[in-house]
Amino acid sequence: MSADPYSARVRALFADPVHAGQLADAAGALLEDQGVRIAFSAQLAAGRIEALRFQAWGCPHVIAAAEAFCADYEGRNVAELLDFSTSGLMQSLSVPVEKTGRILVIEDTVRLLAQELVKLSPKEP
Repeated sequence: MSADPYSARVRALFADPVHAGQLADAAGALLEDQGVRIAFSAQLAAGRIEALRFQAWGCPHVIAAAEAFCADYEGRNVAELLDFSTSGLMQSLSVPVEKTGRILVIEDTVRLLAQELVKLSPKEP
């Protein structure tokens, strides 16, 4: 077991969060809990997430998880957000179990964002 609390992937995502920021004229969601604040903003095109950005105030695991989420879900169908779970993020980033509550704030914020985006998505005939 390494003495380093952060995996190489966490360090890389934290060092270069290309999805950090906020989109203008976008749907958004903000949640503050567990000492963490997460905000996501997204722009849609034809029911797909054209652009996704985050603002996060928290530890490197939270920031890396927010970046990983944005990178993975940008370009996907809005409906896929409804099935998002942080369990895969927890494993791929080697997040310690004691930080589960903080990472779950991301999941809750994604659910809020999904609700907003579903309202904006075109309805099928």
